[in-house]
Amino acid sequence: MNRLIAIDLPGGPAFVDALRSVWDAGNAALVLDSRLRVTDRHETMRRFGAAAVLDSSGTTADPSGGRPVEEGDALVVPTSGSTGIPKGAVLTHAAISASAHAVAKQLSISDDDHWLACLPLAHIGGLSVVTRALKLGTGLTVLPGFDADAVATSDASLTSLVGTALQRTDVSRFRTVLLGGSRPPANRPANCVATYGMTETGSGIVYDGRPLDGVEMRIVDGEVWVRGPMLMRGYRDEADPFVDGWLPTGDTGSIDESGRLSVKGRRGDMIVTGGENVWPEPVEQVLREHPDVLDAAVFGVDDDEWGSIVVARIITERDDLTLDELRDHVRATLPPWAAPRRVERVDRIERTAIGKVRRDLLR
Repeated sequence: MNRLIAIDLPGGPAFVDALRSVWDAGNAALVLDSRLRVTDRHETMRRFGAAAVLDSSGTTADPSGGRPVEEGDALVVPTSGSTGIPKGAVLTHAAISASAHAVAKQLSISDDDHWLACLPLAHIGGLSVVTRALKLGTGLTVLPGFDADAVATSDASLTSLVGTALQRTDVSRFRTVLLGGSRPPANRPANCVATYGMTETGSGIVYDGRPLDGVEMRIVDGEVWVRGPMLMRGYRDEADPFVDGWLPTGDTGSIDESGRLSVKGRRGDMIVTGGENVWPEPVEQVLREHPDVLDAAVFGVDDDEWGSIVVARIITERDDLTLDELRDHVRATLPPWAAPRRVERVDRIERTAIGKVRRDLLR
C-alpha cells in the first residue's frame, strides 16, 4: 500500500534525502510548514491523511495508519490558502516530470545549470525548484529559508522568487529568475521572468504571458481555463474540479490575438464601484510605488451609494500622509474610480508564505 509521508525538516541536504527516500519507497510526500505551530502541523497531517512524519528524530508512524495514495502519486501540496482553508493538490511523478521538462525546454537548461531553492518548501513555488532539479538531475542548493545575502552571493544560475523577496536582494548573478506568487514588480530586472501558475498546475505554466510547451489555455465566461500534462491529478479527498480535462483556475483574464495571456485577478476579488470594475492588485502595486508606502492591500467594502468602495490598508511611517495624496498618486496611473475612498493605517498586512495577500482576512 502506498502511503502519504509528512516531511517536517528545514531546507537543506537532509530535506532532499528525505524526499528521495519517500519516493524510493513508492510513497508520496506532504511537506509541512515548519513555521506553523506543532498543533497546526498535526492538523495538516490529519486533514490530508499522512501515515507518518519524518523529522530530525526519524520516522514516527500515526496509529491511525493514514489514508493510502494512488500508485504514481508523488506529492500532496496544500494550496496557498489565500482565500480560506487549503486544499491538498495531488501531483503525480508524471506531472512533475512533465513540468520539469517543459521548464527545461523554455529556459534552455543544461547540465551546467544549478538551481537555488530559497522559498518555503511547503508551497509549490519553493518545492517545485527541488523536484525540478531532482527530475532533471541538475545541480541544487536548498536553503532553510530566504536569506538576502545568501541569494545575492549564490553561484547558482537559476532560482525562483516572489516579488517581496526580489525587492530585498540582488539577483544580477543569476541567468534567470522565475517570479511567481503574486503580480511582479513593474520594474523587474531583465533576467526575471514573470510566471503564472498555481499549486494545482505544479508551479508556473505561463512565462511572460506565453504558455509552456504542452500547456493549453482558453477563456470561458471571462475565466482562465488551462490544460496540460503537468496539472494535478485532483484534490486529496475533494470533488474533481476538472471539466472535460480542463481546470477552471478561478482567475479572470484574456488572451490577445498573439496568444498572450493577461490575468486580471481572482474572480471574487473584483470590486464593483459605481458600475466600474476595479482589480485590487494593480492598485496595490501603484500604492507600493509611492515613496512613503511600505506595503499595501486593497479590498472592497459594501456601500449604499456606490455599491462598493475601494479601501486600502497601508503601512507607512509618515504620519501626515493623506488620503488625497494617495488618491492623486493612484489616479496618475490608473482610472479615477480605482483610487481608494478610504485608507486604513496598519502595522502588518497578513500574507501567505509566498507573498499573497490574505484577502479572506481583509474582508
